[in-house]
Amino acid sequence: MNLTEPLTQAEIAEARARIAGAALRTPLAASGRTWLKLECLQPTGSYKIRGATNLLRSRRLTGPIVSASAGNFGQALAAAARLQGLAVTIHVPDNAARVKIDNLRRLGAEVHEHSHEDWWRIMTTRETGAEGATFVHPVCEREMIAGAATIGAEIVEDLPDVAAVLIPIGGGGLASGIAQAVRLKRPQCRIVAVETETATPLKAALAAGAPVTVPRTASFVDGMGSTRVLDAMWPLLERLIDEVAVVSLAEVEEAIRRLASEHRVIAEGAGAAAVAAAGKMGIERSAAIVSGGNIDRETFARILSDVVTPTGLEPVFSP
Repeated sequence: MNLTEPLTQAEIAEARARIAGAALRTPLAASGRTWLKLECLQPTGSYKIRGATNLLRSRRLTGPIVSASAGNFGQALAAAARLQGLAVTIHVPDNAARVKIDNLRRLGAEVHEHSHEDWWRIMTTRETGAEGATFVHPVCEREMIAGAATIGAEIVEDLPDVAAVLIPIGGGGLASGIAQAVRLKRPQCRIVAVETETATPLKAALAAGAPVTVPRTASFVDGMGSTRVLDAMWPLLERLIDEVAVVSLAEVEEAIRRLASEHRVIAEGAGAAAVAAAGKMGIERSAAIVSGGNIDRETFARILSDVVTPTGLEPVFSP
């Protein structure tokens, strides 16, 4: 199925109809000059339920399913597949948040952990060694991108004069789906992809004019950041992304604290990255995608227990 052919209004409308009842129409909450699209409130804790549900209900698969995921897509796929009585195997990187892996098993998925390098090899080749199972890619499926596009359709309905949308960039399915839906109604809207300083493959690709391999440092931000833009997604990202904003881990942690204290919202690292970028850029009438909220308790507690000050880290409740 062609990924680069533009999504149509009809295709996005069909996706919205398919996911009704499985995925929420999430709120767009005001936060200063920025609006927060709270996909962390979805039933499985991330936007991935949209694409997974759209794909399974569209293709009507009947046999076992296998996929690779940092955790959020795997949870969404397992939840959607369980409703259809389908067996699911998910291959995850060994740095995935434990809460995501635990949730995968709770949802009935068989889980295999790999080094990030071996997991990325599965992402690029779709080869898992499983015979008789259908491989569903977490990013490079048209139905996944159309599922993400339903978020963009909701944003322009709720904020018709949106000036920019800030989106955490992992594989690129979320950004390319939202961008296409928004541009159908709001062609002049800026699409800003957000990366962390620990991995900037899209920024490097846009500078080089093609995907290149970059260093990657493992961190608590496990839902985004790789060593290279997926070749299948590059034509879409090159066409749709206006700029890349890069945020530090400290800025992501501060965004997590702000979301918790000001909005009572729990966000994982990737989910808070766009909020961190919005705070730096200060664009009027912008929307930031809070893509997920599946964060380990220990990580969340550590982040909440510290506040960033000019001199470093100090306990929140210091005397």
